[in-house]
Amino acid sequence: CRGGACAASPCVRSPRAAPVDGAPCSPPSRGAHEGTGCPRAAAPRPRRDEAPPPPQREAAAAAASSGALYGESSGPPARRGERAQLGNGVFLLLLLNLALFAADKLAGVQAVQSLYLNHAAPKWWQFVTCSFCHASWQHLSSNIFFVYVFGKLVEEEEGAFGVVFSYLVTGAGASLASFLLLPKTVAQGILGAAAATVSIGASGAVFGLFAIGVLLKLQLRWRKLLEVLILGQFVVERVMSEANAMAVAGKVGAGGINHVAHLAGALAGGAPHSAAQQGAAARRVRAPPGRREQGRGG
Repeated sequence: CRGGACAASPCVRSPRAAPVDGAPCSPPSRGAHEGTGCPRAAAPRPRRDEAPPPPQREAAAAAASSGALYGESSGPPARRGERAQLGNGVFLLLLLNLALFAADKLAGVQAVQSLYLNHAAPKWWQFVTCSFCHASWQHLSSNIFFVYVFGKLVEEEEGAFGVVFSYLVTGAGASLASFLLLPKTVAQGILGAAAATVSIGASGAVFGLFAIGVLLKLQLRWRKLLEVLILGQFVVERVMSEANAMAVAGKVGAGGINHVAHLAGALAGGAPHSAAQQGAAARRVRAPPGRREQGRGG
């Protein structure tokens, strides 16, 4: 067939063209039919609309299986990567704190003071906005440091929306507790003129991030348990210190430290999250076996 005509040869003609009698065969391909000198017919090429699966899918499967060996989550790596790329929640919180401090203390914008929580005549938004205002640079710097450290821990698990939502909820919970438990006015000056009590600072939200960050790491994996051991001892020490200080100095300590807000923020972060985890566990137990297995593999 290699130089002859296809009309008298027993070879299989190429599906691309049907040569007429006497026309030369198509170029020989690798391998030949047994007992003949004819080449095999070329395999049909895949259509353009039937492209092979991208290599990223195989790499994702390999990464998922390797992560499961080391105790990491076996979920889709692409989904975890997308969540990691959203890491703007903590930086948004830091930017808002820094911007309001600059406008209040450096630029002297009086409107910022309307964001303080005024216990004598509070506005509804002040329960949230007071968590972004600070009295001094020392007050701000210590808070934004812990927002960055523990906020990143929360954002790794819950994403940008999760850390912002946690900050707002725990900050509002701390503000509400302060409003309910602290006096509405305080005496100032020699004559004891009454002035409205004002609450500002991100400390309540910071203690909320303390609790949420530790609870999110509480999983039956040795790496997570090691993180809980390291972070948990710090958080427990801080909470116990605040409780002892409030027992000795009262609800508001020296320098205007609001111990009530600190403890309320930790409670606002820990209690709802624990209840949500217990509810999710109960739903998994009540789910049918097939559905539990399906969720376990996803």
